[in-house]
Amino acid sequence: MIIQNAKVFDVEKGFEDRPIYLSGEFITDDVKSAQSDGKILDAEGLMAIPALVDIHFHGCDGVDFCDGTEASIARIAAYELKSGIGAICPATMTYDEERIGQIANAAAAHQNGTGADLVGINMEGPFISMKKKGAQNGAFIHKPDAQMFKRLQEKAGGLFKLCSLAPEEDGAEAFIRAVKEDTVVSLAHTCTDYDTACRAFEAGASHVTHLYNAMPGLTHREPGPIAAAFEKGATAELIADGIHIHPAMVRLTFSLFGDDRVVLISDSMMATGLPDGDYELGGQAVTVHGNKAVLTNEPQTIAGSVTNLMNCMRNSVFSMGIPLESAVKAAAWNPAKVIGVENRYGSLGSGCYANLLLVNEKLEIVQQLQRGRLL
Repeated sequence: MIIQNAKVFDVEKGFEDRPIYLSGEFITDDVKSAQSDGKILDAEGLMAIPALVDIHFHGCDGVDFCDGTEASIARIAAYELKSGIGAICPATMTYDEERIGQIANAAAAHQNGTGADLVGINMEGPFISMKKKGAQNGAFIHKPDAQMFKRLQEKAGGLFKLCSLAPEEDGAEAFIRAVKEDTVVSLAHTCTDYDTACRAFEAGASHVTHLYNAMPGLTHREPGPIAAAFEKGATAELIADGIHIHPAMVRLTFSLFGDDRVVLISDSMMATGLPDGDYELGGQAVTVHGNKAVLTNEPQTIAGSVTNLMNCMRNSVFSMGIPLESAVKAAAWNPAKVIGVENRYGSLGSGCYANLLLVNEKLEIVQQLQRGRLL
């Protein structure tokens, strides 16, 4: 197939006028291969962008990744694909090793084929701070334990692409050094000061989970983990749902970190795509009203989002003033690169899966392909 007349997103150049050549499941630069079946898709007036990559979310459409079942994974994958997300790295919550192991087993057994591709798991907890647990379950918080992580990684078949950590906890630096070759270590749910965060990045941590949320803020005498992340070259997640972070802070973060280090995430929970009501997250009751989800027993505590990544990207462009090229990069290429799947996902370059969206000026999906298949 050949896709013609679209404005095509390029990671380095922004949008450009060029055809997209497809051969089977892949984007190719082999024109003859793309011409072999004679199919031409005219995308006049549309923009072609990569299908998005969400590396931090918990659930949607009434199910949670921590259900640890194939049925829930399949339902999540179907909803995410329908929403423009072609690859997913869903997150666990803070549970004991047995429960996280069950989730890992289910993910390892999952076979991609329908819905968004499962390309990893994000271990958000249990190695976090009790004081900054947020919506995580404090009953299962655990000191950093490299052997525990490695046991779980074996069950997951290497799928744990991210692991959250509070660097001030006992044994954190040793943990980072022990696992940094097996996963991306991310600072999260932490009370850390600037110096401790710097040492964590120097030891091998390289990412920050939902920047600003569940961590000390940026102040002039106590710069904390945010300044450390900026100075040490870490990548940083942002939840651009309009609830977790003020638009001015989203703009500031893109200006400060640059659009090659910001990763848009949804942090969505099971109520995403469903009406207001009572749900749960990590075994805790959650109440949803409008765009906001909170712990039922602690209504001051936000419990994930109820917005998918495509809507977060739209919000960042239309409500927060982020340039479209930067928003697409932060929602597709950057997350793919963080977890090491950029050779197949997150761009429209040759060799990548033909996972792409044809969108109009309102960023509404007009046509979608997953692995070269028209949906």
